[in-house]
Amino acid sequence: MNKLAFDNDKYIKLQSEKILERISHFDKLYLEFGGKLFDDGHASRVLPGFLPDSKLRMLESIKDKIEIIITINSNDIENNKIRGDNEISYDTESIRLKQAFEKRGFKVNSIVLTQFANQDKAIRFEKYLDNLSIDHYRTYDIKGYPNNIDLILSKDGFGKNDYIQTNHPLVVLTGPGPGSGKMATCLSQMYLDNEKGKRSSYAKFETFPIWNLGLMHPVNMAYEAATANLNDVNMIDPYHLEAYGKSAVNYNRDVEAFPVLKRMLEKIMGETPYKSPTDMGVNMVGFCIVDDKVAIEASKEEIIRRYYNALVDVRLAKESSQTVDKIQTLMSNLDINADDRIVALKAREKEQITEKESFAIKLNDGNIIQGKKSKLFSAPAACILNALKKLGNIDDEILLLSPHIIEPVSNLKTKSLGESKPSLSINEMLIALAISATTNPLTHMAIEEIKNLENLDAHSTVILNDSEKRMLRKLKMNFTQDPVFGEDTAY
Repeated sequence: MNKLAFDNDKYIKLQSEKILERISHFDKLYLEFGGKLFDDGHASRVLPGFLPDSKLRMLESIKDKIEIIITINSNDIENNKIRGDNEISYDTESIRLKQAFEKRGFKVNSIVLTQFANQDKAIRFEKYLDNLSIDHYRTYDIKGYPNNIDLILSKDGFGKNDYIQTNHPLVVLTGPGPGSGKMATCLSQMYLDNEKGKRSSYAKFETFPIWNLGLMHPVNMAYEAATANLNDVNMIDPYHLEAYGKSAVNYNRDVEAFPVLKRMLEKIMGETPYKSPTDMGVNMVGFCIVDDKVAIEASKEEIIRRYYNALVDVRLAKESSQTVDKIQTLMSNLDINADDRIVALKAREKEQITEKESFAIKLNDGNIIQGKKSKLFSAPAACILNALKKLGNIDDEILLLSPHIIEPVSNLKTKSLGESKPSLSINEMLIALAISATTNPLTHMAIEEIKNLENLDAHSTVILNDSEKRMLRKLKMNFTQDPVFGEDTAY
């Protein structure tokens, strides 16, 4: 069993207590949630023991005090922006978030379209929300935001935004991705609350960087690698150092925005309770790390994964080479390199021997399973099938899928659907496996092991097609790819 670096129960307790303490000073607190509330894979990878939905579990412990607002930038709707991790458009993702929150018993107030400027797709999205009976509001772009404070805090600034009526002491603002307008919506609500004689405040919940870890701690450096394409830089919070004489880590955008935000809060509230951007945060993650060595090692592995991802994005013309250069600098500072990813070396070793596209998976016990592309299976499908055998202690010579099951699927692909490659993808292989399990107890044993693929490291010697990548994400595998176009890569 993998070692844990993080105490999840302690985190839920400390974080919820800290939020409740912050709420107690105000009539209402608007809490901006950075990062992902659901499926926070980055946090769970760099802090083993941090559950992907830890933040949501924490909020569930104070659910009776919460309502949620989901913000989405109207320009992202217009540009059909897609989330990189699940390939869902931002507008669809905002509805999915609402449904997911409500399924967990949370009250979702509404969806807010920020920077609304009568964009065609944004207007159509509003009509769709009406059809779904989902409450929605608008906030507008303000010329000179965020520096023209006099205009922002006037009837022609925040004053022209829709006012969102809320009824709980804690209002959590989240969105489908960065730049969704969460902070501006918080400040707009505070301004409009103040106009109505209500005393409200603002706080921020951002898991990374972790303020009470060192600037060069690998966990914080892994955050820089994750945001390399955004040009985020971790730095010592100068305002915190001046106010308290203590070092705290924050990132450049919050530090740069703090003077303006501080003046804005002072004009709205009369005074600000915060002396630094770190003060604004509510983050107890650093107090819940129980094994620093495990966290350091996990973070180094994550940085290398991010490096491979960046290489592929550059190859696909999705990112510039500057992203790769930045991650290379982080790797150099930690004395690590791409060849430290053993599973990648083993995948390439298989390809050199077979001269076929190959895939490798590293099991929790350290064993590495390999698979190659054939007429029967794609390389990831073959490797996963081999891994399921190993996990289920099934002899490698035993055929889990007989030709009379594989052949009809291959024929359907090539003869009926017109595909050129007969080999089964991951999805097709798993479906065939499920059919076989109805009559073959060994196949049933293999299927029972699918859950144990979660969080395993894997590597492909070529860039995989979208179908294979989606399935690997569904299996929650930490896969990387070489920046090489394969036979099935969509150019």
